[in-house]
Amino acid sequence: MSFFLPAFKFEKVTDITPDILRELGVELLILDVDNTIAPYGQVTLDNQVLSWAGELKAAGVGLYIVSNNKGQRPEIFSKLLDVPYIKRAGKPSPRGVREALENAGVPPDRAALAGDQIYTDTIAANLAKVKMMLVEPIRFTNPFLAIRYFFELPFRTGKKL
Repeated sequence: MSFFLPAFKFEKVTDITPDILRELGVELLILDVDNTIAPYGQVTLDNQVLSWAGELKAAGVGLYIVSNNKGQRPEIFSKLLDVPYIKRAGKPSPRGVREALENAGVPPDRAALAGDQIYTDTIAANLAKVKMMLVEPIRFTNPFLAIRYFFELPFRTGKKL
């Protein structure tokens, strides 16, 4: 049951500040794409996310995109943010998260994953033993997603920072 529970909860990804990450000892923030840093289907990032990523990097926090997305969006966002990426990560398997940790040379206890879903992001983070930072989804684009998030409600807990 604990694999379904995030450690921390935020309204949006940009609420995860350099100070919070420093306090938690996080050197690497792994980012989900869909509904975490951009709505499904969107191929641009808003200025707030771009500015936020710049602040994290300036504070010495590494960023790494790990997405289940099979298309070009992870690569597009990787270029926009100037960070590495892994697509087709296979979450909830921890494989993609562990690969990012290895590539970045960061141990799990010094990393966190920011994502919007329990059944993919949270489980992958917990299996990989990184801190899970659950964010609210940016936008519901179809009824299936709304239903999926409804079934996640009992697990959408976590310490609010």
